[in-house]
Amino acid sequence: MATGEAKAARSERANQRPELAALDDATLREALRRMHLIRKFEEEAENSYMRGLIHGTMHLSIGQEASAVGTCLPLEPQDYILSTHRGHGHCIAKGAQPGMMFAEFFGKETGYCRGRGGSMHIADVEGGNLGANGIVGGGLPIAAGVGLSIKMQKNGRVCIVFFGDGASNEGAFHEALNMASIWKLPVVFVCENNHYGMSMAIERASAVPNVADRAPAYAMPGITIDGNDLPLVAATAGEAIARARSGGGPTLIECKTYRIRGHSKSDRNLYRTKEEIDLWRSRCPIVRLEEELLGHDRFDRQALDAIEAAAAAEIAEAIEFAKASPDPDISELTRDVYAN
Repeated sequence: MATGEAKAARSERANQRPELAALDDATLREALRRMHLIRKFEEEAENSYMRGLIHGTMHLSIGQEASAVGTCLPLEPQDYILSTHRGHGHCIAKGAQPGMMFAEFFGKETGYCRGRGGSMHIADVEGGNLGANGIVGGGLPIAAGVGLSIKMQKNGRVCIVFFGDGASNEGAFHEALNMASIWKLPVVFVCENNHYGMSMAIERASAVPNVADRAPAYAMPGITIDGNDLPLVAATAGEAIARARSGGGPTLIECKTYRIRGHSKSDRNLYRTKEEIDLWRSRCPIVRLEEELLGHDRFDRQALDAIEAAAAAEIAEAIEFAKASPDPDISELTRDVYAN
C-alpha cells in the first residue's frame, strides 16, 4: 500500500467505532467466513433432514451467528467451550470441520463422535470443544468443574459455556455461577437470549428484564449486549476472557439475539407472529456486518461475495465427504459404551 493510501486507511479506521476498528481485515474475513459457514451448514442440515438423510431432530441457530463467532473470536486454540443442544454454530466458531460434523449428523464413522452423538452431542476435544448435551443448563456445572481443573493445573486456559435464556431458570445456573465466583474460576458464562425457552417468552418466565441482571447476586460482572453485533460481541467477550485468564474470575454475558427457525424441527411456531420473525430476519447479523464493512470501505462487494462463495463450496464439499464416508461397523456397536 502506498504511503498516502496507508494514511487514508488509518484515518478511516479512526472514524470507525472502536469495536470495529479493533478488528483487522484478516480477523474480520475469518469471522465472516465462519458466520457464512454456520448459516450454510444449518441450511444444508435442514435440507438434508427434509430429504430423509438425517434422522431424529435438530435445533437450528440461524440468526444467532454473530453471538457464536464473536464470542469465540478472542479465544486461544487451547481454550475450551461447552455447548448446548443448539450448538452447531458454537462448534464451527471454535474451528470444527463441517465435513466431520455432517458425517456425525449422518451417523458415519468419520464423524466427530463416530456417528454416535448426532446433532445434539458433538464434541471435538482436540479442538477445545468439550461437547454439547441435550440437558437444559447441563453445561453450566460442567464448566465450573472445567474451570476448577484449569485453576488447579495453572495452565492459563479459559472456559466459555453457552446456554439459553431458558437455562437461566434452572438451579444449575445459580449453583454454577455461585461456585465460579467463590473460587474465582476462569469461566465466561454466555447466555444466548433468543427470547424463547422452547415456546415460553422470556418476559413470562423471568422476574428480571435481563438475564445479566442476576450477576450481582454472585459478585461478578453482568453485561447485556446486542448479540447480533459481531464487533461488539467480540470486544465484550475479549474483555471477559482477559479478566478470567488473569485470575479476575467469571463474567456473565447476555447476548440478545433471535432464532429465525423454530425451537426444533417439530416446532410449528404457533406462539409467535410472522411479523416478529420477519422483523428479526431484517436484523440478520451477517447482512449487518457486511453493510458496516462496505460502509467503511473495509471490503468491497466482490471480496464479500468471494468469502460467501468459498463458504458455500466448503459446505458442498463437506456434504459429499459425509455421504461417501463409511457407516460404523455393527460389530463395534458397544465399543464406546463404558457402563451398562
